[in-house]
Amino acid sequence: MDKKIIVNGKDEKEPLGDLYGIFFEDLNHAADGGLYAEMVQNRSFEFDTVDNKEYHPLYAWEKVERGDAGVVLSICTTDPYCDKNPHYLVLEAVKPGEGAGIANRGYNSGFAVKEGEAYLFSCYTKKMSEDPVELRVALEGQDGCEYAVLTLCAEDTGWRKQEGRLVSSRTDAAARLVLTLPQKGTLALDFVSLFPEDTFMGRRNGMRKDIALKIKDMKPKFMRFPGGCLVHDGSLDPEARNSMYRWKNTIGPAEERPARRNSWGYNQTLGLGFFEYFQFCEDIGAKPLPVLPGGYDPHHQRVVPIQEMQPWIQDALDLIEFANGSPETGWGAVRAQMGHEAPFGLEYLAIGNEEVGDAFFERYPLFHKAVRENYPEIKIIGTAGPFAAGSEYEKGWSCAKECGSDLVDEHYYHTPEWFLANHHRYDSFRAEDPKVFLGEYASWGNTWYNALVEASFMLGLERNAKAVGLACYAPMLANADYVNWKPDMIWFNNREVFGTPDYYVQKLFMNHQGSRRLGVRTQGLGEPERKEQPLRGSIRLQGYDAEVLYRSVTLENNRTGERKDFGDFHLKKGEVSVLPAETEWEDYTISCRAVELDGYQGFQIFFGWQDEENHYCWTVGGWQNYDLLLSKKIHGCVSDLTQSLIRVSEGQEYELKLQVSGHRLCAWVDGRLCAKTEDRPVVIEPLYYGASRDEADQALILKVANLREESIAVQLELEDMCGSVLRGTIYTMQADPAAENDFEQPERVAPKESPFHSKGGSFAYEFPGLSLTIFRLKEE
Repeated sequence: MDKKIIVNGKDEKEPLGDLYGIFFEDLNHAADGGLYAEMVQNRSFEFDTVDNKEYHPLYAWEKVERGDAGVVLSICTTDPYCDKNPHYLVLEAVKPGEGAGIANRGYNSGFAVKEGEAYLFSCYTKKMSEDPVELRVALEGQDGCEYAVLTLCAEDTGWRKQEGRLVSSRTDAAARLVLTLPQKGTLALDFVSLFPEDTFMGRRNGMRKDIALKIKDMKPKFMRFPGGCLVHDGSLDPEARNSMYRWKNTIGPAEERPARRNSWGYNQTLGLGFFEYFQFCEDIGAKPLPVLPGGYDPHHQRVVPIQEMQPWIQDALDLIEFANGSPETGWGAVRAQMGHEAPFGLEYLAIGNEEVGDAFFERYPLFHKAVRENYPEIKIIGTAGPFAAGSEYEKGWSCAKECGSDLVDEHYYHTPEWFLANHHRYDSFRAEDPKVFLGEYASWGNTWYNALVEASFMLGLERNAKAVGLACYAPMLANADYVNWKPDMIWFNNREVFGTPDYYVQKLFMNHQGSRRLGVRTQGLGEPERKEQPLRGSIRLQGYDAEVLYRSVTLENNRTGERKDFGDFHLKKGEVSVLPAETEWEDYTISCRAVELDGYQGFQIFFGWQDEENHYCWTVGGWQNYDLLLSKKIHGCVSDLTQSLIRVSEGQEYELKLQVSGHRLCAWVDGRLCAKTEDRPVVIEPLYYGASRDEADQALILKVANLREESIAVQLELEDMCGSVLRGTIYTMQADPAAENDFEQPERVAPKESPFHSKGGSFAYEFPGLSLTIFRLKEE
């Protein structure tokens, strides 16, 4: 039988809606030092050890004393420009010499400036001596060569904003901003700022143009912001330096927004705040999807008492009014005063991010009820936690169904093998339930193979559009010199930006999403390849960052009844004991009693051990002594197969039992079944495919991913176009599976375009091995 893919253009299925979007979180310096175009690091002298143990108010600044100059630098808090940012710098030039002052090193290698381009400088000053104080501002190279200079004068004893324009005479990726006093005098400085004049859309306090254009080119349907874990990690006090992310702290004049501890270990200026997020969404044509905290910090177990939840709920209602209210409303007036009189058109609102534990699910219904009653048009998004399965995942879905949430936010990061094994994950999800919002997902890595596997999984999302409403790869941005997390979709430094293969896959799927799914069937493609391996290997015991005692360790063959007793193991922190056990069994039970003697986070039992890079693990009392996990490591990358909650108490004895039956895994603690899962086999389909219609131009879109190494020739039949002349474009991605993009070769893996013409809707096409192909066709 000939191999065929048959598309019925008249068989219209579910609308694809806002399926593909993007996710922004300020990690990897994605905002400050990234998309937010501010070039000065620590512009308001507010860096603090609360943010990072290496920080101090003069972090990223250095004293400048040229010739025989002498300067005294002091950080003061008396009579600041803004009480929310109380620190400012006092410069006292005791001996001006050839230059007395300070220099800022910016981000990465320094200030990246270009010949002929303008940069807008501003600061707040007040003179601290009797006479006016002159301030010299210069962009300089590392050798002291000046590229641009301007002179300002502080004549007031009160705070005054100073502004100027610098046009660089050189291109340099390692310039510095140098501020000096040419004469004796004392000057107070605060909020020292430098922006490129040419920001995205020319906006003041705006976005870095090259990164913003990279994002805009994707044509995302929505943008989720501002996170991520930074949303709910922090103090419950909105005035605290380390508070949770509270949106009201991020609006108004930038210099009046309080500095914030970023949960990823650095300072967050909040110059990129909720107003800027909404405006950026509008500028790139994406719907805003803000995420608000639910009064619960799962990282530190901080919980707002139920009777004190109203201010948090009001924050959610006020945000909707800020986004959608007329200028006559209270918060709509605030938006209008900031320069945007028209509403932003908010449609989605998410409460919580990856929360686990009863505390959140007791509080979420309060938000849901208030938003539904006051703004029934808003689509409300709940959360199912950071795992793809397990008790907390199920709790999130149960809560969402009970409340009537519109969508449920799922997150997971897994090996490519997991994505292939779970291609049909959403086939059984029901259309009448809340829809899936796959708010964070990625396979571990930025190779072409990672991106291609993700493409195959996305075709599964499209096929299940009845149940999957929204999806966005995460994280989106990474400054190459400040990496907290990877993989990431777009990488940059202070002067360059490149997209990974994952970026180009996401861009293709967004640019060619289509409006409505079309019916597709196949003939003769053959059977899927199953790559199933028996779960065999050695067994190891270890404490999870703790000294532990394992007692009465036994291993029993569930098929033959054979039993082996290994006695007791007293393991110091970090010590591992390998059981001298049969490694070929496929159906067995490990049992023991375990006590945490000293330390934190409990126990780990490794099984199916092949080597350090390939094994299974049962963790009891994992991250922050909170998780019970069954996980699998392949080629050094981990997939958490299932999760539930547990806390291990020091000195308490626990009865542990793990049953392995083929690829079915069950774990008990003190006789209670805590985890049950199946490690599904890797399956590679002959081809992955999907079709849609774009209602904007009536183009037919066909996407095909070939994850096998060999090419496959197929007859494509477009049933309703058989008598037509077709024209369009074919987009193809193909590369070595290990290929990656980088600054030297930013398009090593990128789509290639070729024109297409056919007299009739039936034609042969050979799909290359390890490739993604997208047809966009129209009838003449």
